[in-house]
Amino acid sequence: MTFNVTEALADFTRRYVELWQEETGLPPASSELYDVPSPCIERTGDEVVHWLPKPFTPADKLSKVENALDICLQNSIHDYYVTQLAGDMSASFDGLSFSLIQVWSEDDFVRLQENLIGHLVTQKRLKLSPTVFIGTTDSDMGLISVCNLTGQVILEQFGSKERTVLSADLAAFISAATPVVSS
Repeated sequence: MTFNVTEALADFTRRYVELWQEETGLPPASSELYDVPSPCIERTGDEVVHWLPKPFTPADKLSKVENALDICLQNSIHDYYVTQLAGDMSASFDGLSFSLIQVWSEDDFVRLQENLIGHLVTQKRLKLSPTVFIGTTDSDMGLISVCNLTGQVILEQFGSKERTVLSADLAAFISAATPVVSS
């Protein structure tokens, strides 16, 4: 079955939420997002917030990033970040554990774009091909990113030329990722 990024992310999120509900009886929880406002919040508990995804369709997508750097981002990157509001989601892919970065609120979307601009400026300064991060690994410097030139999903070490191709495209990567309940 072929998915576009929007469908793949919606399917992954559905599987993630179902796994949380099966294992805990509750929606996904995050301690990092406790006390951070979002329309995703379903309930709060002992230093955690439980959330469910909400539709998100900002008018200008990631145009602030594109305009700041005079760059055109892959459509898959736009689709990934403007499909939904949600908490970050733990996952695994081919033995690699990581967290898919999500937009938590409109304020978070502004912060995300600032971080993407900083990431791309650093790459330009280091003469690296442009990538846009979509996930973090357990390693402080490990990022799951989309190569803006090829659309491939890669594992990269921030600030270095060290890159490993994980998938030919973002939709295939998300579809093949396995949700994980983080503790």
